[in-house]
Amino acid sequence: MAVLELINISKHFGAIQAVNDVSFSLEAGQVVGLMGDNGAGKSTLVKMIAGNFRPSHGTMRLDGADLVLHRPKEARQHGIEIVHQDLALCNNLTAAANVFLGRELRRGVWPFCILDHKAMYNRAGEIFRELKSETRARDLVKQMSGGQRQAVAIGRTMLSEAKIVLMDEPTAAISVRQVAEVLNLIRQLRDRGIVVVLISHRMPDVFSVADRVIVMRRGRKVADKQIAASSPEEVTGLITGAIEQV
Repeated sequence: MAVLELINISKHFGAIQAVNDVSFSLEAGQVVGLMGDNGAGKSTLVKMIAGNFRPSHGTMRLDGADLVLHRPKEARQHGIEIVHQDLALCNNLTAAANVFLGRELRRGVWPFCILDHKAMYNRAGEIFRELKSETRARDLVKQMSGGQRQAVAIGRTMLSEAKIVLMDEPTAAISVRQVAEVLNLIRQLRDRGIVVVLISHRMPDVFSVADRVIVMRRGRKVADKQIAASSPEEVTGLITGAIEQV
């Protein structure tokens, strides 16, 4: 059974139709590349899944049950996490503090409880080891590489036993070595049975790590294919409109 189903999802902002009648399903342990030019509707679609926007029309189903989200917090409660392009990290805090930001562990009894830094360092360290990342829990984020920062952002998603992780341009503006590190992090999530939706303009990254590719143009889905049955040339044609639809 599909983890998430989108059925005839549309979103309009006044007269602007950002997403138009899009349907697809996501299955556990699958990496799905979401591609399209700027303004194709990718970000709006992902924000509906993440609870930032409510669809104007259509239905979302999670594990077979109808899913209605009013805010991102509700999406996280259902196991849907998003890693934003800017990562939303606090540079002056440690990796562990960022992983637990807003979900800090405490010990003691209210009002005499204090932050349990040791427990947070230990759990964050376990997460980074599970991800096979060199990131260290006590290091400050401002001293980290782009790949290590991605590991911190992904580590946050693993606190809540995420079912779906939405990743917005995770390999933009980082070095080739760091790109390889981030793609390995995505594979680690997939191997844990998590659905990863990878929004990217980088064709080699999508074809390296994704199982499927969904292409959007002008708010509509124009392709949903297994990576093995497509090619970078075909996807480029679909994005630009040289190929209408497959």
